[in-house]
Amino acid sequence: MIQLKNVSYMYDGAERKSLDDVSLTVQDGEFVLLCGMSGCGKTTLTKMVNGVLLNLHSGMFGGEVTVNGMNIAESSMSEICRKVGSVFQNPRTQFYTLDTTSEIAFGCENLGMPREEIAQRVERTVQRFHLEKLAGRDIFGMSGGEKQRIALASIDAMDPEIYVLDEPSANLDTHAVEELRKILKMLKAQGKTILIAEHRIYYLLDLLDRAVYMKDGRIVCEYSRQKLVEMPASERMETGLRNGDLRRFVPERCPAAWGSQRLVMSNVTFAYRKEKALDIRSLRVQNGGVTAIVGENGAGKSTFVTVLAGLRRGAKGMFLQDSLPVSRKKRLRQSFMILQEVNHQLFTNSVRSEITLGCKEYSEDRLRDILAEMNLSDFAEVHPATLSGGQKQRVVLSSAFFCEKKILFFDEPTSGLDYHHMMKTVRILNDLKQQGYFIFLITHDYELLLSVCDRVLILEHGSITDDYDLTPVTVPKLHKYLFPFAPEYTAQ
Repeated sequence: MIQLKNVSYMYDGAERKSLDDVSLTVQDGEFVLLCGMSGCGKTTLTKMVNGVLLNLHSGMFGGEVTVNGMNIAESSMSEICRKVGSVFQNPRTQFYTLDTTSEIAFGCENLGMPREEIAQRVERTVQRFHLEKLAGRDIFGMSGGEKQRIALASIDAMDPEIYVLDEPSANLDTHAVEELRKILKMLKAQGKTILIAEHRIYYLLDLLDRAVYMKDGRIVCEYSRQKLVEMPASERMETGLRNGDLRRFVPERCPAAWGSQRLVMSNVTFAYRKEKALDIRSLRVQNGGVTAIVGENGAGKSTFVTVLAGLRRGAKGMFLQDSLPVSRKKRLRQSFMILQEVNHQLFTNSVRSEITLGCKEYSEDRLRDILAEMNLSDFAEVHPATLSGGQKQRVVLSSAFFCEKKILFFDEPTSGLDYHHMMKTVRILNDLKQQGYFIFLITHDYELLLSVCDRVLILEHGSITDDYDLTPVTVPKLHKYLFPFAPEYTAQ
């Protein structure tokens, strides 16, 4: 059993508490969802339960946290990890070895288990998670979904009673999310206690026992499955909660303001070490709309946008802009890219300086407007590294909007965002449409696709296999592609 009694916590240097008088009990075998807007305290609560906060961070702590009778504040990480297994949003942050089999065995080795027992546990986990094809593989050459499965497997091998997960689906495509759902279903059937902080709700709906809603570091209320499905859009905007049933989601859309400018790719190819990674025979894109790049992890989406943006040397083929050849360097000067891993794009010691980085002259009024629109006004002088994942995402988005370049590339811009801030991103992208930008959007986020995208390019093995405008008529086609394992789409 997990029990928090009147728990408060404030990070060193912070101006307010991340947890404020939180009391929560999670019974053995219960599956509990922690939900709420970015920065509400979900991640801090998970770090309180798994001991990371009190063992590896500095701050002011009050209250009591016990896990299966063990006082977390008085226990070492080695004691805690025997009972609590943790899976983070980015699995790379918890890898310690270079190959998958060694990674699965690593936790058991650190617990001092006998060699024979470790071998048995690794074999059992490989079979349970159907990882035979991933055994012995280079970890860093795998897709995001494969990495997440290995992270879960490394915890499973230690066989803890409690699993704590922090947005494990954030960087996964829909197929990888379905694999994650199956693993969580298996763990629940085994009687494991699961505490998961998550924005995406749809894949957890048939698993969770209750949803605990947090706001400003406090637990405000609990939601049932039925409430999560039937919640109206206005309440979702207020609470930040994503949709429980994606088939019910029919947003109002701002149509494209297609302009007369054109970007053309003709017979464009690119290879990594002689292995072809991109092969685009012909593509024409207009400004004034959002073009979605959709495909499974490893389909070539990131390669496509980095080649088009001029970030890759060695691409062959023809690039035209308004019927004139455009060089790699010129495309690079006109382009701005927001990466999926936002930590790779944070360079300065304040949100203000991060947003204005590279601008010799800028308007303070415009900066204030963007900070206010992205709910970052209170964090202008805060170091970006201290922000939550969703807040960091909004900082990088703000940088893109502030720089005013004409070709914008977004790689999973809403992977860490709640519904409220996703819709703010939608509004800003709609404004960019009206201003005539070229906008390319790599995303697995079905809600974002339906809310803002005008055209869909499907990539497989580096080639475009389908290309269509996103309309009410083609939405079922997109749904079937993303969720082939789900019931057929029926317009509501």
